[in-house]
Amino acid sequence: MKKSNSPICMLTCYDATFGRLLDKVGVDIILVGDSLGMVVQGNKSTIQVKLKDMIYHTQCVSSATENSLLMVDMPFGSYQESPEKAYANAAKLIEAGAQIIKLEGGKWLANTISFLSDRGIPTCGHLGLTPQSVHKLGGYKVQGTNPKNANSIIDAAKTLEENGVDLIVLELIPAELGKKITQQIKIPTIGIGAGVFVDGQVLVLHDILGLNFGHTPKFVKSFFSTGNTIEQVVKNYINAVRKKEYPNLEHSY
Repeated sequence: MKKSNSPICMLTCYDATFGRLLDKVGVDIILVGDSLGMVVQGNKSTIQVKLKDMIYHTQCVSSATENSLLMVDMPFGSYQESPEKAYANAAKLIEAGAQIIKLEGGKWLANTISFLSDRGIPTCGHLGLTPQSVHKLGGYKVQGTNPKNANSIIDAAKTLEENGVDLIVLELIPAELGKKITQQIKIPTIGIGAGVFVDGQVLVLHDILGLNFGHTPKFVKSFFSTGNTIEQVVKNYINAVRKKEYPNLEHSY
């Protein structure tokens, strides 16, 4: 899809009912995200999510999906200790139905990515704003806004690619930085608050349905309008991403 310049559509999902719907209407990648800690469990961040939570929700979603690629977040504390610990926990998610696992972090993850890749586990990196590090970052702030930080993110993307990562999610970075990274690596980039020049987009399912009751980030857009079914809302999102109508300047940094 990257080679053919066909935008990739990705959405979060946490249960079988929505998994079946997203799979049916043609979402390319379904992410069982640790965002479930906020939208399902009601926590203020993703940090409280446990591996057992991710396994449970992965089993739920995987039971209802056939066509979409199923990506699953590794939760906080499940992969930072060592490559061996990361492999043991990633294997549990693969056994639960994951087809690719996502890890947050920069160059320090290179050895872990290589270790997992060499052992047959597909991986997705996550750069820019990394929600599991929100306390270290000082809150949910746009990343890569100065040359030093921007170059650090670019270097991290290249390093992870060199070590076998298959995809990279870019979160909350300037659109021009998203463009530079996408042009400089061969693997696909998926943006969330990273502008329109990346290879695909991801949003939290509840956000596109207009079910955001707290602070709404600039990049979030509800695709719901009066009379829409949930299926139509998802189709609206897919169409907007495919046509590169979303995100526009209003949703970019």
